[in-house]
This record gives sequence, C-alpha cells and structure tokens, in this order.
Amino acid sequence: MTGVTTDKKHGARGPVASIFGEDANIVQVLLEGRAFFALIAIIAIFSILSENYFSLSNFLIMTSQVAIFGLLSVGMLLVILSGGIDLSVGSTLALCGVFAGFLMQGVEIEALGVILYLPVWAVVVCTLAMGALVGVVNGVLVAFFKVPAFVATLGSLYVARGAALLMTNGLTFNNLSGRPELGNTGFEWLGFNRLWGVPISIFVLTAVALAAHFTLTRTAFGRWLYSTGGNPRAAELSGVPVKSVQVWVYVLSGICAAIAGIVLSSQLTSAGPTAGSTYELTAIAAVVVGGASLMGGRGTVQGTLLGAFVIVFLGAGLVIVGVSSYWQTVFTGAVIVLAVMLNSIQYGGKARKA
Repeated sequence: MTGVTTDKKHGARGPVASIFGEDANIVQVLLEGRAFFALIAIIAIFSILSENYFSLSNFLIMTSQVAIFGLLSVGMLLVILSGGIDLSVGSTLALCGVFAGFLMQGVEIEALGVILYLPVWAVVVCTLAMGALVGVVNGVLVAFFKVPAFVATLGSLYVARGAALLMTNGLTFNNLSGRPELGNTGFEWLGFNRLWGVPISIFVLTAVALAAHFTLTRTAFGRWLYSTGGNPRAAELSGVPVKSVQVWVYVLSGICAAIAGIVLSSQLTSAGPTAGSTYELTAIAAVVVGGASLMGGRGTVQGTLLGAFVIVFLGAGLVIVGVSSYWQTVFTGAVIVLAVMLNSIQYGGKARKA
C-alpha cells in the first residue's frame, strides 16, 4: 500500500510514524496543534521582550487587525478546501471599500438633477453584492471555462484593482462619516464602536467564522466541499454538484472580502484604491499556518483563525520590539515556508496513498 510502511510489531505506520518512529504520537499532537502552540510561544516571547505587549489594550488592537485578515482567511479557506486559490481577495477588498465610499459620497442622477444619498444598510448590501459579483466571475471561469484558478484570480486581481483606481481616479474617498441631514450616518460604527469593550469588528469576524464552521460541519454543502477538494472526479461520480460548489466558494470568498473592505474603510473612515495590497498572501499564509492542505480537502475554520492570529501577533510583536520592517517580511516568509513543510510532513503520506 503506497505511502504507508508496516512492520510486525507496530502494524501500519503513517508518514509521521515513518519519520519520527516511537515519538510519532507526540509529534502528531504537535503537528495538529502547531498553530495554537506557535501562538502561545509568540505571546510568551514578546511578553518577555516588551512589557507593553501583554496588555489588554494592545491585545484588543491586535485582535481588531486580526478581524480584517481573519475575514479574508475564512473566505480563502473555503476556496482552498475546494482545491482552488483566490488571489483576488486583496483587490476585491479595495474595490468594495471604494465602492462603499463612492456610494457614501452620494450617487448623482443626471436625468433628474439630484444626488441620491443611500442609508448605510443599503450601502452595505450593495457592497456585498459587488464582492459576490467578483466571486461569480472567478467561479464561472474556474468551474465552467476550466481556467486554472491561479490564472483566473490573478486576472481578477488586476481588473478589480484597476476598477478601484478608475472609480477614484487614483484618489481616496475621505470623511465617510456621513451627515445627519442626509440620513447616511453610521458608517464608522463597525470601525470605532465597541460592545463591552470589544471592537465590533471582532463580533463580525466571530459571526462569519461561526457561520462558516456550521456550514462545513453541519450541512451537505460542507460535505460536498470537502469531497470536491479531496477528489473532484470521485465526488462528481458520487452525485456531488462539483461545479456549483466551485462557483459558490468563490462567491463566498468575494463576500468575505467585501465585509473586510467595509470593516477596514469603517475603521479608517476613508477608502483608497491601494488598500489590501498583498493581503491575499497574508490570507493564504493564515490558512496554511492553520493546518489546511493546499491540495484541498483538509482544513478547519478554527485552525485558520489561529493562523491569522499567529501572523498578526507575530508582526505586531516584531513592531513593538523595534525589528526592522524588512526583517518582518523575512520572518513572515520563514513562517509560511515552515508551515508548508509541516503540512507536507503531516499530509504527504496520505496524499501519496490517495
């Protein structure tokens, strides 16, 4: 049986057992919980190096940053579980952010000679629809036109970024707080308001993560998604609507990017076309650090959230202790490579067996 070694004493042995022998059980636990243990180690190390790191105010600030990357990472997880990749989430975030800013500035209707100011709830709905539209385009290209996900979403990355630049003429929409007499106030609520001392953005991330976890673990769509990523041909022969699943994961990823764009613009009360640059790489890193397989079919929401915490808390710790931004990039890249290597150790034998 390919990818599994056996002996008379221990029977079947997986890839971890083959490498680490008698200590395989301990190593397996460390591999499966690596994101959690890494997060604990990061908090412990930087708390020793800086007295400002381990404080409630700093934790809330870092967690509000996690909200942005966590939202992108949850959407990215769904795509990666299907065996795909979405490089357009950072640009989608920027496009949706400036689209929300454009609507908050007022929509001029030349035929009637009036400027329409939408209420914030309508702005949010329209912005989510914009993110879903980008996802539909990606999903259709991948599922029905068989365009490789890397190429399709890379093209969408440039198109969405270009559309954001065209919409703003390269400038930034400022002062998105709205005016009471126009009935469009409240946009900054997500970014600045707190409930029981916790930023609203954390509750938004929690709600999205719980919805994704429920979908993956308690619905037929979740089972279809894992089977599609594990073996799309076998899933299709088993009656799974593979193409529909592939389209929907990109739609959900686009919606998550739109929510992240709204939250970020709300925090800044401004929206710029350059927002979210390279955020797609951070989202992929969070998913990988959280233990998901880039081959598809393996990964969890809780692991992805832990991965997002690891990336953000590591970057924030390096900033607090005064490490150069250049070295921050080096450390982040090293973490990603290490995570991929550990994934290969954990899943390599299973992939060969499949």
